[in-house]
Amino acid sequence: MSPDRDRDRNRDELDVRERNGEGERDTNADSRSDHTDVDDLELTDAEQDALHELQLAIEHIHRSYGNLLAFHHELGHAMNRMAEAETLLREDGHEEWADELRDDHLPRGAVEDRWTYELVEDFQADFLAPLDRFEDSVRDELADGIGHVTERRYQRRLRERAEGGDG
Repeated sequence: MSPDRDRDRNRDELDVRERNGEGERDTNADSRSDHTDVDDLELTDAEQDALHELQLAIEHIHRSYGNLLAFHHELGHAMNRMAEAETLLREDGHEEWADELRDDHLPRGAVEDRWTYELVEDFQADFLAPLDRFEDSVRDELADGIGHVTERRYQRRLRERAEGGDG
């Protein structure tokens, strides 16, 4: 399939997921905090700590996803170089090595018979998206959708201290 058709298919799939309520995370969710004072939240210490740990976990999962995407891109570049090596070997009369690259190495999956794009898609759909939705729902229920409650409270305390000149 051509890259343009892949891109169009991915857009279509995203449109379907959004219509089904499975779209991307609400990246503006934290903007609600501009209208809500975090001190108005009635959180127990345990709830605040749990939200903080959950948000840190989600951030690490997103970093892991970024590393998976980097792996996917790097392996793609390596495969392109192997394809170029196949062409050069064939042009120089090394048919056996060129055929081995073409038949054995280039079509092979990165893990078992799976290509990296399949790993990326499965990770996003089966692991990342459900955990994002879970974290969103917990944050919505406990903190009116406000993210980084611990950090916001800490920021406020530091600013109040600076304004008051307390050391």
